[in-house]
Amino acid sequence: MNFFNFSFLILLVNFALICKADPRISEAGLVCGTNRTLPAIIIPEFVKLMEVVSQRVTDHDWGNHNVTSPNISIYALANCYEDLPHQDCLLCYAASRTRLPRCLPGKSGRIYLDGCFLRYDYYNFFNETTDAAEDKVNCTSIIGVANGHELTTLRATAGDLIEKLTGTAEAHGGYAAAHLNGVYGLAQCWKTVNKKGCRECLDKASRDIKGCFPSRDARALMAGCYLRYSTQNFLNDPNEGSSSGKSKGVIVAIVLGVTAFTMLALSVAYTARKRSLTRKRARINLGKISSSYNRSSLNYKYENLEKATNYFDPSTKVGQGGNGSVYKGTLPNGKVIAVKRLFFNTRQWVDEFFNEVNLINGIEHKNLVKLLGCSIEGPESLLVYEFVTNKSLDQYLFDKNKVKILSWEERFRIIVGTAEGIDFLHGGSAIRIIHRDIKSSNVLLDENLEAKIADFGLARCFAADKTHLSTGIAGTLGYMAPEYLVKGQLTEKADVYSYGVLVLEIVCGRKNIAFAEDSGSLLQTVWKLYTTNQVTEALDPLLKGDFPSEEASKVLKVGLLCTQASIALRPSMSEVVKMLTCEDYQIPEPCQPPFLNSSLLTGGSIKSSLRSLVSNTLFKLDEPSSYTTTTTGSSSMQSSSTGPHRSDEFLLKESKNTK
Repeated sequence: MNFFNFSFLILLVNFALICKADPRISEAGLVCGTNRTLPAIIIPEFVKLMEVVSQRVTDHDWGNHNVTSPNISIYALANCYEDLPHQDCLLCYAASRTRLPRCLPGKSGRIYLDGCFLRYDYYNFFNETTDAAEDKVNCTSIIGVANGHELTTLRATAGDLIEKLTGTAEAHGGYAAAHLNGVYGLAQCWKTVNKKGCRECLDKASRDIKGCFPSRDARALMAGCYLRYSTQNFLNDPNEGSSSGKSKGVIVAIVLGVTAFTMLALSVAYTARKRSLTRKRARINLGKISSSYNRSSLNYKYENLEKATNYFDPSTKVGQGGNGSVYKGTLPNGKVIAVKRLFFNTRQWVDEFFNEVNLINGIEHKNLVKLLGCSIEGPESLLVYEFVTNKSLDQYLFDKNKVKILSWEERFRIIVGTAEGIDFLHGGSAIRIIHRDIKSSNVLLDENLEAKIADFGLARCFAADKTHLSTGIAGTLGYMAPEYLVKGQLTEKADVYSYGVLVLEIVCGRKNIAFAEDSGSLLQTVWKLYTTNQVTEALDPLLKGDFPSEEASKVLKVGLLCTQASIALRPSMSEVVKMLTCEDYQIPEPCQPPFLNSSLLTGGSIKSSLRSLVSNTLFKLDEPSSYTTTTTGSSSMQSSSTGPHRSDEFLLKESKNTK
């Protein structure tokens, strides 16, 4: 036997042993609730919930938990089938967690893999045994159907096996696995279901699954249990607990130990070649989506980012966005990075992911957060950014327990730096970029409290020959320009409007509420004070009068100019930078800004437009964290110590038609 034949034989042995430990991640059924619609704000709660459930599965092979917030309560349960070894259980759970978000953001969901179960819903379903609306059987079989004498034998054998399984499972903690005359079966009740409920669920499952005959393989997918029979041995160990089963496990362990070293040596060349081909295929496939990713400097290996974050250890977590977590990492060369771990793989999330990669890759400016790279080769997509030491601006302005009180000089420097960053996006590079989501939580502060604009997931490229874009609405209420909110008409002046709101917030230390009732919006308050020559009274009381009145008045005037209703009257960002930095630059008088209040939702000339917009929006949390995202393409780095507050943020599906 030559070297290559011997190597191939060892590979076959290794493959066979691996097959003995199959995590069984084939999908038996996915149910996205049809009559239990959930709001999109479930996504942040879902992420928090999965973190707890993941830890419990790691510890016990199953886990349940619930999260309650002012917006919603959400419950989740994960349960591996007891014949599955621990490591395979973790692999199966990871697969289910990756696939289940297909039901998000608007519906409940449950997924049955051949090795585990995962479900989330908005009510406490932990003791639920059956669900007439969503219980089902999967009679599809890749091993064909029985006929003639086979069918008669299958009916008798599988029927007897099913009865045996249901009885044994009830008496032994909700689990049973067995085989009878070439038919294999498994019954599993969820750990939250009591003994009586387990029996009720399995009785219904046994009745339903018998309707799958003559299929040689079938599964009953119940709310409280899972039942399967097959003429193919799918079990890890159908005689679990028997001496023969234990002996078999010992033998496998010994064989694995003996061959491990040999396999390691023999597979080096094979693995290197395979990885080389895999990387090549990945580059080709990714090139169809993102040509920029082909640059080696942009492509980070998933395993390297895992190591940099100590395998995403909770102690390295520094932020939580709406669609993933952010971890502080250190590369082998000592470079500190921020790694955004994205949980969702739907087409919309992927599109936004590559949108950010394509737009800001290679764009460098002192007031823009630098994208260092990304990875799409692992179980989750990852974005890699420069690590920004301090938190996001909103935590300095609006948190009850402020990080620090910003002085006037610091606020002015942040205002100017943000303006210079937006100006660079609008015309400082080869392409014009509209950010679409300028707000305080998307402005990060470095070690010198210099502003850095983050979150480019909603950004859009703007061709030089275009006067505007007609697009779906995306952004944050309170920061959105009226022509964009009502008509979907997007220009650079939408960013100018958002910047104007941000300026007023920084100076006044008060959040602009889109639909303010009693005291009016921040825009309305500042405008009234401006028309009565009392504009400096709007400044943040925490400044305690320590500010130059003339400069403060000028900055508030610039903010009002940027928030004018007329697109033509708003200055460009290059003009804004000159107004702020050139002492002799002439600043025109502003006109009254638009005042949005809740009456627009029930009456007025744009009543129907806003009602249509709001009824089709996907509301979610505007969390006080830096790099907080509105879509998967963005990142977050630092988390606030406070909880989420009122959300004015929404996202409409992009319109593919250009008006």
